[in-house]
Amino acid sequence: MVLTEGPAPFRSGADHAAGPDRAAVLTGTDSALLDLLHALRALDYRFVTVTPETHRRAVAGRPGKAAADLRDVFGWSLPFDPGALPGAVLDALERSRMIGRAGGLRRSRIRVSSLERTLFLHSAFPTEAEDSIFLGPDSYRFARFVRSRIPALGPVRRLVDIGAGAGVGAIAAAPLVPGARLTLTDVNPLALRVARINARFAGLEVETVEGPGLSAVEGPIDLAIANPPFVVDPAKRRYRDGGGMRGAAVSLEWAIEAARRIAPGGTVLLYTGSAITDGCDGLRVALEEQLPALGCSLDYGEIDPDIFGELIEEPGYEGVERIAAIGAAIRKG
Repeated sequence: MVLTEGPAPFRSGADHAAGPDRAAVLTGTDSALLDLLHALRALDYRFVTVTPETHRRAVAGRPGKAAADLRDVFGWSLPFDPGALPGAVLDALERSRMIGRAGGLRRSRIRVSSLERTLFLHSAFPTEAEDSIFLGPDSYRFARFVRSRIPALGPVRRLVDIGAGAGVGAIAAAPLVPGARLTLTDVNPLALRVARINARFAGLEVETVEGPGLSAVEGPIDLAIANPPFVVDPAKRRYRDGGGMRGAAVSLEWAIEAARRIAPGGTVLLYTGSAITDGCDGLRVALEEQLPALGCSLDYGEIDPDIFGELIEEPGYEGVERIAAIGAAIRKG
């Protein structure tokens, strides 16, 4: 096993197969991570991941304290005594090489969250690295939004999850689009690696495509889903930074690109956050202006009127009164 100081992001193992789509191959450390998920499910492990700020507050009173249970280890990212873990769990974690030192204790370099009826691997707290794989409250809202909309759509032969991260969107949608080809894209190869493992654990085969947006995706698309980054991030981390328009630029870019690419009768389901200034939602205005020229209609609404309230104190949010979680359904034809 490899031991490092403190939490660390995922790193690709040398035994992981190369190529643009590695869905069929899970070997070495990947197989160990899959074994870890199975071991945790056998122990009825469950953990709902919160926002980074809530996480920070929840563990603030426990600095340096050893984890008391599996949720502390794989949810709250607390240090642990190896002897406190069940044998199958410790064995899988050691074989995965996702274990680090924390003083005289150890720390998991991954988190595991429960969503719907499955478990998802993602990066340990804090998610500060450029290649972090984030899963949190927006992932839960995204999954519910996608699942609420799909039943009203026509047949879906191909679903593309843009910027898939841990694969939450496609995996949550899969039972509602039986037989559909599932394609996951991301600029982060480590995210695609984790998404493949999460998909395999959920009993799914997916194809993964590395690249921004839909740039590397070929062929027709019936349904595109996306949960883009929407935060103004001074560090410009890809999984977090939404660019200009107070964080909405990436959301607009992905939505318009997908609207151009979907087949006639196809749909784009966009979940994101939008900064509201003087009662105006700039993302909605931009979509309403640009979509008609692409032959697309827009069904746009707020899912939650106020999320991540602490952000409006940060640089880049001057004049913003709130950040809303929004869901947009874009239909072509």
